[in-house]
Amino acid sequence: MGELNRRKFLKTGAAAGAALALSNKSKSQDIPFFTGPVYDLVAIKGGEPAQMYDLAIASMGGLGLFIKKGDTVVVKPNIGWDTSPERAACTNPELVGRIVKNCYEVGAKEVRVFDYTCNDWEKCYQNSGIEKAVKDAGGKLFQGNLEKFYREVTIPMGKKLKKDKVHELILESDKFINVPVLKNHGSAVLTIAMKNHMGIIWDRRYWHRNDLHQCIADFASFMKPTLNVVDAYRVMKRNGPRGISEDDVVKMKSLIISTDQVAADAAAAKLFGIEPEDVPHIKLAHEMGVGTMDLEKLRINRIKI
Repeated sequence: MGELNRRKFLKTGAAAGAALALSNKSKSQDIPFFTGPVYDLVAIKGGEPAQMYDLAIASMGGLGLFIKKGDTVVVKPNIGWDTSPERAACTNPELVGRIVKNCYEVGAKEVRVFDYTCNDWEKCYQNSGIEKAVKDAGGKLFQGNLEKFYREVTIPMGKKLKKDKVHELILESDKFINVPVLKNHGSAVLTIAMKNHMGIIWDRRYWHRNDLHQCIADFASFMKPTLNVVDAYRVMKRNGPRGISEDDVVKMKSLIISTDQVAADAAAAKLFGIEPEDVPHIKLAHEMGVGTMDLEKLRINRIKI
């Protein structure tokens, strides 16, 4: 098949997949030639959170490519802070609720949501709006603030991080959807997909004391989510990770999806206005072969609503 015909085939397949994924009568996973994502990354802007997610995941071929009937799924947003959605310290609740619901639509048996929060976990869940969104979508909420929920794992590729304790929900579930919010971070420059893993491990103080950026990259070599969905609807541009007020936030109305957490972070960094190589943990993870920050080599679908 020639290159022009191959590209036409991919584009036609993506369009067909998007149309069927958004149909109430059909699912994109029913298309025989969908054996994997058409695109490596989808970047979409200009819509509302659920709307952008629906179009982006349809462009990837539909969630049924990633979540199978009977799967137990963890959806991991950032719920670390006791603030309102307008402060953009936590993942957008509308997006989280839509992902949970979509998991059930493609046949997931159970969808579990949790975070190891920085503030009181019950207040974080409630005031972020994520608790209501998850419950309305039929998901189950769990807490992450007790050490008894964590099990030790080894990090074979780790340079600074050789072992860690990971929440049992992650270890017991079939699939893991990582749903960070893009924002400024005082220690890590940015917090996006790889940094969001700090909400599934127990001793994050160790990371801060022992080369935070290398620990983020080390853990990413071990923990590779099924999907990374980056919320950039509201973006905290300064005073992260908690923020001071809504004055720290700009409305970008954007969303990024990729199976490659390094690529997702690289694209999100550029959206923020920072080159990926200027975020040390992105560069380190790229050099370790965890994923790629070289976006020019990827098949990217850019959608503007």
